[in-house]
Amino acid sequence: MADLEQAWRVEEACLNAWPSPRELLVHGYLLRAAGGRSKRQNSVNPMRGSGAPGPAVEAARAIYGRLGQRPIFRVPAIAPQMEPLLAGGDYTVVDETCTLIRALDDVPTAPDPTVAVAAAPGPDWLALRDAVNRADAAAAQVFRDTVNALALPRAFAAAAAEGGIGAIAFGVLDRELMVIEAVATPEPLRGRGHARRAVGALLRWGRAEGARAACLQVVAANTPARALYRTLGFEHELYRYHYQVGPEPS
Repeated sequence: MADLEQAWRVEEACLNAWPSPRELLVHGYLLRAAGGRSKRQNSVNPMRGSGAPGPAVEAARAIYGRLGQRPIFRVPAIAPQMEPLLAGGDYTVVDETCTLIRALDDVPTAPDPTVAVAAAPGPDWLALRDAVNRADAAAAQVFRDTVNALALPRAFAAAAAEGGIGAIAFGVLDRELMVIEAVATPEPLRGRGHARRAVGALLRWGRAEGARAACLQVVAANTPARALYRTLGFEHELYRYHYQVGPEPS
């Protein structure tokens, strides 16, 4: 029961750390429709205490249809009730994702001088993220809208490398939890410890700001990223989720 309570607390923090500029509650489920390619910002999410999913699923299909978007449903293991309604239909299961957590008791608070930490992303930070994610103009704007929609304390880390930035990440403080998001390293610079420094700087920042634990979500099949996070102390898995992705609108 304690782990389930912690899982829901982390689930809520992760939603708060990656807000959708356009979202609404539909029969007790959170429907997001930001546009762009992000499934997390364009999917239906169960909330703590969400009831029977049937009405929400039907309403979501209609809303996404009117918006010209494919229906996407995010199914966490702690709230799998939408799964039976979607199984066997025109939905594809994608992106199984692990939710990891670690305590921050042993993290030093002294800043790393090789990593710049700021309250807002600079132009170089944003440019690197756009490049790594191959973001077109629409996707780039959705991310900027997401940053602008953040209502919680946040920090954007940029690890220095020869000639510029070696890796980026940002963290959001939701009460006692810090959520790590948007870790990215240009392909030619991978494997050199830049992302480890960027995330490490955010762990320091989070602890200095009063966070007791840090959490993040990583695609289960992303072996290099999971190995990186393991070296940073993210060894405890709370729960997983996946997406059920419907067909593109005709």
